[in-house]
Amino acid sequence: MGPQGLGITFVTLPLVIRAAAGGPSHWKELKATCGGSKQSPVNIDRRRLQRDSGLGDIVFEGYDQAPPGKWRLVNNGHTVMLSLEGEPASEHIAISGGGLPGRYRALQLHFHWGSPAGNGSEHTLDGHQLPMELHIVHINAKYRTLGEAKGHPSGLAVLGCFFQVSEAPNPNYNTIVSGLRNISHAGQSVDLASTFRLSTLLPRASRLSRYYRYQGSLTTPDCSEAVVWTVFEEPVDISWAQLRAFVNTVYFPASGAVPLKMTNNYRPPQPLHSRKVFASRDATSSRGCPGHLLSPLLLLALLSPLSPSP
Repeated sequence: MGPQGLGITFVTLPLVIRAAAGGPSHWKELKATCGGSKQSPVNIDRRRLQRDSGLGDIVFEGYDQAPPGKWRLVNNGHTVMLSLEGEPASEHIAISGGGLPGRYRALQLHFHWGSPAGNGSEHTLDGHQLPMELHIVHINAKYRTLGEAKGHPSGLAVLGCFFQVSEAPNPNYNTIVSGLRNISHAGQSVDLASTFRLSTLLPRASRLSRYYRYQGSLTTPDCSEAVVWTVFEEPVDISWAQLRAFVNTVYFPASGAVPLKMTNNYRPPQPLHSRKVFASRDATSSRGCPGHLLSPLLLLALLSPLSPSP
C-alpha cells in the first residue's frame, strides 16, 4: 500500500532524454549559470526529506476568482504558456504564507511533457518521472521586473504540480486543451474564450498543505538560481486524450522542411549538491508503493502508440 492520501500511479515507460546538440546537457556551455550548484529540477527522494513544521498552509489570493478579462495562451517555441499578466485583476493573484519569504504575484503558467514513448515531468518522485508537470511562476512583490527578481535567491516562487493519467478527462483543463489547436506553431497565441479559476487547475484544496520545498532555479536558460520551489505531493488527474493533445498538437519553431512536434520539453533532474528538500508539515515523507493500480483498459491505452493528429 502507498502512503495514506498519496494515490500516485507510476507508469513504467521508457525515459526519453533529449540528446541533441544544444539540449539541456549543453546549456551550461551556452550559459554558465546553467551549471550552477542550485539547479532545477531535482529528484524528490522521500526517504531523505527533512520535515519542516514551519511549512504550513499556503495563502492563495485571487486563485478562487475568474478574472474579468481574458488570458492569452501562447506557443512560445518551447512550451505552452498562459500569461496571467495584463489584467487589473492580475495584481491580486498571489501567494504567501507556507514558509514563503514574502508575497508573490502570479506571472504565468506553463507545462512540460514527454512523448508517445515516455513521461515528461521535470521533477521526479523517488526516481520516477510522471506524465506531465505544471509550473505557475510568481514574482516577489517587492521587485518590479523579472530581471531584478532574478538577481535574488527569493526573487521568484514557482508552484509545481504533477499529472497522472486517469480514465476520465479533467473538465477543468478543457479550455486550455481546446485552445491548443489554435497555437500549433511557434509564435501563435489565442485569447481563451472563457475564464476559469486558477484553483481548479491545482490538486484538491484539502491536499494543498502537502508539498515539498527547496531552493532552486528556472529550468530553462538562463537557469537563474532565484526560485523558491513548491512541488505539491498530490498529482492532478488528466485523461490520456488530454495528454495526447499536448504531445500531438503543438510544434517547435520550424528548423527544416518537416515541422517537429513539441515533445520531451523537459529538463532532466539536476544534482542536489548540498541542498535539502523539505517536507511540509502535512506532507508524506516516507517512500511507499503506488496507491492503486491501473485498470487493464487504461494500461493498454497508455502502452499503445498515439494516433496521428488530424
